[in-house]
Amino acid sequence: MQLTAEALLLVEHAEAVLERLERAEADLAAARGEATGTLRLATFQTVAHSLVIDLLARLEGGPLVLDITHLTAQRALEAVLAGDFDMVLAEEFPGAPMPFADGLEVEEVCRDPLLLAVPDGWDPDDLAAMPWAVETAASPAQGWALRTCRAAGFEPIVRYRSDDVLLHVRLVQAGRAAAFLPELVRRCGFPDVRLRPLPGPPQFRRIITAVRAGSSRHPAVQRVRRGLRQSATVGGDGML
Repeated sequence: MQLTAEALLLVEHAEAVLERLERAEADLAAARGEATGTLRLATFQTVAHSLVIDLLARLEGGPLVLDITHLTAQRALEAVLAGDFDMVLAEEFPGAPMPFADGLEVEEVCRDPLLLAVPDGWDPDDLAAMPWAVETAASPAQGWALRTCRAAGFEPIVRYRSDDVLLHVRLVQAGRAAAFLPELVRRCGFPDVRLRPLPGPPQFRRIITAVRAGSSRHPAVQRVRRGLRQSATVGGDGML
């Protein structure tokens, strides 16, 4: 099935109308003043365990409530466009910019350094001989990890594939695998995990929020974005 030229024109008008409705709702909420009600937030694992937990404490007792769902970034971005969520937290890795659809407004929360984790007693100069833990196929995180290894001159021996980054931490601590880990894992219950800087220029992932176009001025959106930036700054000495 293929849309006709007339149908494509109607789609463009529909997108413009929806954005104007979002702006109108945001302006009405701003006229009422304080951020209130419920904001539906979709988030991914490491941010949920760190920045979002801190954000909940910041909002506790206030008139704004968060309704939180743990979801992969791509599914969440599609769902926020469909109106199932008001905001999504996503991550963007070096060399793999996120393909944001029209109809989204994006803002950076922070930049989270990507670091090397090697079990105690392993030689960090012998990465080619180590078993590795990486994320699952086709994920931006796995693509970045494989490109980083290959740029260093070796093909990693991948023994563990999981999108559960905290499992990667446990595998490192158990002496089972090396892994690339974000700085934020220290705030996910692993404050003592040993993380080493990578050779060459610093590498980091961008943590971002995305909302439907027109809703950025909504007081609830602004309050949550401000709270996330505060959470990143207060607890993340290594973050930018």
